[in-house]
Amino acid sequence: MARTLQELLDERGNTVEMLRDSQLGTYIYPVVPAEFTNWRREQKAWRETAVLYDQTHHMVNFFVSGPDALKLLSDTGINSFANFPLNTAKQFVPTASNGGVIGDGILFHEAENEYVYVGRAPGANWLQFHAETGGYDVEFRYDDRSPSRPYGAAVHRDYYRFQIQGPNAWDIIEKLNGGPLEKVRFFHMGEMTIAGEKVRTLRHGMAGAPGLEIWGPYAQHQKIRDAVLEAGREFGIEPCGSRAYSSNTLESGWIPSPLPAIYTGEAERAYREWLPANSYEAINALAGSFVSENIEDYYLNPWELGYGSFVKFDHDFIGRDALEKIDPETQRKKVTLAWNDEDLAKILTSVIDREGVGYQFFDLPNANYGSSNYDAVIDADGNNVGLSLFTGVTANEKRGLSLATVDRDVPVGAEVRVVWGEPDGGSKKTTVEPHDQIAVRAVVSPVPYAVTARAEYQGGWRTTGSL
Repeated sequence: MARTLQELLDERGNTVEMLRDSQLGTYIYPVVPAEFTNWRREQKAWRETAVLYDQTHHMVNFFVSGPDALKLLSDTGINSFANFPLNTAKQFVPTASNGGVIGDGILFHEAENEYVYVGRAPGANWLQFHAETGGYDVEFRYDDRSPSRPYGAAVHRDYYRFQIQGPNAWDIIEKLNGGPLEKVRFFHMGEMTIAGEKVRTLRHGMAGAPGLEIWGPYAQHQKIRDAVLEAGREFGIEPCGSRAYSSNTLESGWIPSPLPAIYTGEAERAYREWLPANSYEAINALAGSFVSENIEDYYLNPWELGYGSFVKFDHDFIGRDALEKIDPETQRKKVTLAWNDEDLAKILTSVIDREGVGYQFFDLPNANYGSSNYDAVIDADGNNVGLSLFTGVTANEKRGLSLATVDRDVPVGAEVRVVWGEPDGGSKKTTVEPHDQIAVRAVVSPVPYAVTARAEYQGGWRTTGSL
């Protein structure tokens, strides 16, 4: 039986088929209830009043400290670390030697030579591998995400982690603080006291409104949560369930789960031999209408995901040589796709189609049915012009949206098609049942999303044909 990812790949032979037929099932945001009221009300709260996100359970915390901690981060990240002062944070993006993104997360510089990476498993796994094997003078600890299905067993994390967001967020924060609180710069850290407990803070924000991420010892989770909700009651705060939480990225524009670019190449062989056969990378469920026999066609570089501005060649890092050969002006760009209402309605109602097999099920508000989702984006002539990577519905905009990367010459306002559903009736994933594909009309829009269909719609872009 395969013990490592590399042994599993050697055994299975076809990497794409292995991942497309993964039996992982639904990607779960664990422990936090799916809904407290309902997902529409909870979505509206982050736009209209305030919301409390509980981010305690679905992300890995990777703690690293020691004399070489910053060197480890610099050697593995595309970001510049020439300036990373104490009590600040930054979005951290590692790439493989081929220049493909492995994942991303937030790095917190919490104390002298002490850092915490918070994000999905691929970034944390990559850091742990290099911390173990790279000869760095560091200490590290991997605080894994909570079990997807704890079945009533006790769950423990090192930290609780909340965000208070929305237009009324700062009123709630100052009420908790007992008076005015300095609005430090974005991604700068501070401290405050809540319910008699010292709380670390990070200045964050959504939709232009200032908010805070707060964290502290997990034992204080319930006490802090109760205090925030009580203080926020008069300001309309809503606790956000995991169902709505997973869809907030449709409005903010972050693409959370690209396929880690580590399945090929000799440079990453040692990493694949280190990763166990039950790792995220080994059981990751690849989904969508885009299918290629070459797994490298699923790799995405920083520019395609909107991280081009993070790439700084002021330091040596894994993937630098590959990225230096890329012309950013020729790369695909990140956009939002606004789905056509009539086409989406056909998909939503096909679940009660008693005559045919219907379309691939579109769950609400997050329609993704794999861990890494890749739907083909085509023009009216059927030419592939991009990839749709994260899909759902937002009650704030009252429309279906997806985050995508498309060819640079596709203008905002252009009408494209997103192919929804997998070919040949679908893969063997547990989230897929036999279905037909449908080409959904969609309007290319900015990231973060803004309505463009009325003002900038270009239905005749390149051709007047239809699908």
